[in-house]
Amino acid sequence: MSKVTTRQAVPGIMTPSGQESRAKAWGLTSVLVLLYTINYSDKILLGLVAQPLKDEFGLTSAQIGLTASAFFFAFSAGGFFAGLINRWATLKWSLMALAVIWAACMVPIIVAGSFAVLLASRFLLGLTEGPSGALIHTAVYSWHPMEKRSMPGAFIASSSSLAKIAAAPALAFLIVQFGWHSAFVAMLLVGLGWCVLWYFTWRPGPYGEVRIPGVKGSATTPAPAVPWMSIFRTRTFLGALAAVIPMYALLTVVLTWLPSYFEVGLGFTRFQAGAMFGFPSIAAILAMFSSTYLSDKFMSRGVSSRIMRGIVPATGLLVCGVSMAVLPYIGTPIVVVAVVSIGYGIGCILAPIMNAAISQISPRNQVAGSLGMFLAMMAIGGIIAPPLTGMIVDRAVSPAVGYAQSFQIFGIAAIVGAILAMILVNPDRDSARVMAQLTTA
Repeated sequence: MSKVTTRQAVPGIMTPSGQESRAKAWGLTSVLVLLYTINYSDKILLGLVAQPLKDEFGLTSAQIGLTASAFFFAFSAGGFFAGLINRWATLKWSLMALAVIWAACMVPIIVAGSFAVLLASRFLLGLTEGPSGALIHTAVYSWHPMEKRSMPGAFIASSSSLAKIAAAPALAFLIVQFGWHSAFVAMLLVGLGWCVLWYFTWRPGPYGEVRIPGVKGSATTPAPAVPWMSIFRTRTFLGALAAVIPMYALLTVVLTWLPSYFEVGLGFTRFQAGAMFGFPSIAAILAMFSSTYLSDKFMSRGVSSRIMRGIVPATGLLVCGVSMAVLPYIGTPIVVVAVVSIGYGIGCILAPIMNAAISQISPRNQVAGSLGMFLAMMAIGGIIAPPLTGMIVDRAVSPAVGYAQSFQIFGIAAIVGAILAMILVNPDRDSARVMAQLTTA
């Protein structure tokens, strides 16, 4: 077996300029953003059909919350397999296989709708969507150098916003005009269409992991250069995790319950609620692209990653947490929509920057595994938040009070996570410590 040099696995080592086409890099990034948009559209679909399903099958809010929790439990479990999948198959075939399964998960609820079928299909969907985040980030990062990964990370993270801005109103229109089944049919067709596009466009980038020439895609470089726990025990990994878990809890509450909050809690119509689902996402896109542009710009000029990938995103989360914590004290519906939208949008700067921080402390051939673990543990927030929200709403004096109390609880958790991230996250320090442990194959 040929030997792979340590330089190819060192965090932060950049491929010389001129070895990649920037047009191709951003073109393929766009294809992957589209896949993540489909991923998030699958997630928000449950929130959009929650009220129609409750009406047709007589479901309670707690049952809808349980379904969402089952999805995110499976999503979290599936994330742990990202590193293994990346070793077994190339990114081209692994991502295509996952997308095909997502499309197939739409079929059971279309042909045999029931609570049991909904629960089982969402569980399988979560299990197969779990590894995708790490694999998509790994594919995107293979086309962008280390110091310029926050901006492409923002494009990936903006997929959730694009899903709520573009997909949610379209799906809401289908649901209102043709019934909730039509939304599942639409997601089935879109998923299969993406697979065709992916098959004819994907090529691996110059900044990715090293695969051994002459050996099929399932073979990669030799065993990981550092013990996994040396990455997972870094203060950066732990601090980032403390921040993203409560933010992801808020994300899942938004995905599962925000349309219901706007409709049942605040009195807007079903179509208005679906359309306003995109308001927080507009704020998120503006916040993410401005923050990641500045992050990449200042890091390229030598500003510490502790500031740009630690303190800055943690400050955004802090603002988000405070805005959610004050919701129960606001009595005007349109003001509630504004506070949720702006606060949540600012908090969303956390995801792309923290993902870039994790890639910074990970050797090239361990990026997928590190991100897989990180995103899987992040999804713990999604396991807890939706059913807890459902129980709070069912027991509250009114839906409006229940939803506001739920957002307040997770806002307080976000404040705690933000403070921990400010103290712990320092990718420059932890990258150097991991780099010191690297060994040649």
